[in-house]
Amino acid sequence: MSANITTIVPVIGYLALSFAVALWARKKSEGRVSSQGFIEDYFIGGRSMGGFVLAMTIIASYTSASSFVGGPGVAYRLGLSWVLLAMIQVPTTFLTLGILGKRFAIMARKTESVTITDYLRARYKSDAVVILCSVALILFFMAAMLAQFIGGARLFQTVTGYPYIVGLMLFGVSVVLYTAVGGFRAVVLTDAIQGIVMVVAVVVILLAVIKAGGGMEKCISSLKAIDPGLITPTGPKDAVPQPFTLSFWVLVGIGILGLPQTTQRCMAYKDSKAMHNAMVIGTLLIGFMILCAHLAGTLGRAVLPDLPAGDLAMPSLIVELLSPVWAGVFIAGPLAAIMSTVDSMLLLVSAAIIKDLYIHYRLKGDASRMTLGGLKKASLISTVVIGMMVFVAAIEPPDLLVWINLFAFGGLEAVFLCPIVLGLYWERANATGAVASILCGTGSFIALTIMKPAMGGVHAIVPTILVAILIFVAGSYIGHATVPAKQHS
Repeated sequence: MSANITTIVPVIGYLALSFAVALWARKKSEGRVSSQGFIEDYFIGGRSMGGFVLAMTIIASYTSASSFVGGPGVAYRLGLSWVLLAMIQVPTTFLTLGILGKRFAIMARKTESVTITDYLRARYKSDAVVILCSVALILFFMAAMLAQFIGGARLFQTVTGYPYIVGLMLFGVSVVLYTAVGGFRAVVLTDAIQGIVMVVAVVVILLAVIKAGGGMEKCISSLKAIDPGLITPTGPKDAVPQPFTLSFWVLVGIGILGLPQTTQRCMAYKDSKAMHNAMVIGTLLIGFMILCAHLAGTLGRAVLPDLPAGDLAMPSLIVELLSPVWAGVFIAGPLAAIMSTVDSMLLLVSAAIIKDLYIHYRLKGDASRMTLGGLKKASLISTVVIGMMVFVAAIEPPDLLVWINLFAFGGLEAVFLCPIVLGLYWERANATGAVASILCGTGSFIALTIMKPAMGGVHAIVPTILVAILIFVAGSYIGHATVPAKQHS
C-alpha cells in the first residue's frame, strides 16, 4: 500500500494544481461586468492567448487517452507500423492554424462569434445548420469524453492497484469541477501545464523501456525475433494495409480541420505573431510526444512480450518498469492528456447548450436578458450535468477506447469539416449544401461503421468525406447563395 500511496502523491499534487488554476481563472473573470463580457471570457478567454499557450492548448485538446493508452497499446501488438500511422498526426497544429487560423479568427471577430456554431450561424444564416451542429457536437463529444473517462480510470486502476471506480471519481470529478469553475481561461492554462507534464511522462517511459531492453538495437532485434512483421510498415500479417494508412491522412490529418475542440482555439489567440509561434512550437512538440509514446508501446513488446494487448499494455509497462514515484509522474501525463481533451469538450458542450441553443432561441440572442449571476450559474450547471452524465456512463466501461475515440472523431469530421472549411474559402457555400452535407455525411459514416463493408482496407472516413463534399457542392448549387459573413463587419 505504501507504494500505491507514493504513486498517488504526484497525481494528487497535479490535480490540486489544476484546481488552483481554475480558482485563479474564476477570480480573473470576476472583473467582467456584463453578460457578453463573461461569455467571451468563459468560453474563449477574452481572445488573449499567446504563442506558447496556444500551441500547448491545441496539442493538449487534441491528444487524449488514445494517444497515451489506446494507441501505444495497439502499437504493442502491431509494432512499428502503428508508430508510422500515429505520426500522421504531426501536422495537426500546423494545419489547423495554417489553413483556418488567421481567416477564421478574423471572421470570428467580425461576427462576434464565441463558438464554432456562432460562426456557422453568421455564415449560413440557418437555424437548421445551427441545431444540427449543436446536437451532433453534444452527442459525439459525449462519446469521445466517455473514451477519455474510461482510459483515465483504467490507467489509474492498473498502475496503483486501486479500484476502477476510485480512479474514475478522482480525475472525473476533478476535471468537471475545474472546467465548470474556471471556464476557458482555466482550461488553456491547465492545458499548458498538462502539455509540459505529457512531455516529461513520455520521455520517462521511453527511456525506461529502452534501458530495460538493452538499447534500441537490441530492442529491434528482439521484436524481429518475436515476429518480423513487427518492424515492417504494414505490421504482422499485413494488419495495417497501405489503404488504411492512407485513410488516416484523412481521419487524423486533413480531417482535424473539422474537430471543434481544435478549431475553437483559432478564435482565441492574441495576434498573428502568437499564431505563427504556435505553429512551430505545436508541430515540434506533438511530433515528439506521439513518437515517444507509441515507440514506447512498440519497444515494450521486446522487453515484456507477454503482456495483455490492448488498453492495458501501456499501464502494465509502467507498473513493471518504473518506480512508484515515476509511475505516478507517468500517470499524471496521460491524465493530463485525458483531462485536457475532456475540459475542451465540456466547455464546448456547455457553450452549445447555453450560448448556441438557450440564449439564441430562448432569449432571442440577447445575453443581457440574463443576469451575470444567472449566466455564471447556468454555465456551471450545464458543465457539471454533462460531465456527470458521462461519468455515469463510464461506470460500466466497454473495451477498445481507441476505436470509440476514432468513431467520435470521424463523426465530428463528417458534420463540421465541409461547413467550416468550405464556408471559409468558397463564397457559393450555402445552408442547403451545409445541411445536406451534415445529414448525408453523418449517415454515411454511421452506416459504414456499423455495416463494415469490404473497402480494401480503406477507413470509413474516406468515402464519408467524399460523400459530404460532393453533397455540399451539389446542395450549394441547388440552394440560394448566402452572403458570406465577411461582408458583414
